Amino acid sequence: MRNKWWTVAAANLAMGIPGVVPVWLLWFLAVNGPLAELGWTVREPTENDGMMLWWVIVVPVVAAFVLLWWLANDFARRRNTAAARVYWPVCALVTLVPTFALLIFL
Repeated sequence: MRNKWWTVAAANLAMGIPGVVPVWLLWFLAVNGPLAELGWTVREPTENDGMMLWWVIVVPVVAAFVLLWWLANDFARRRNTAAARVYWPVCALVTLVPTFALLIFL
């Protein structure tokens, strides 16, 4: 049985809700790390633990989320008729919808 597009979209949308956490962690790491070093942002004044602690937190959380996201979509992709060049970008964008919604409404 082939998956319908809406089941894959719903699954990615549902995965996007906890996916807000890795996106926020990556943003926080970038703002307080390389972007602050370049002078593009201002480092959080109370962030004085160093960046190694953030790497220890960010890498496992992001890696776990990306692995789960990829496994779920790879499983669904085999049962879907969409072309791979369309399927993967659309799934990634649908997963980011909750993050974009938070940015717009908060």
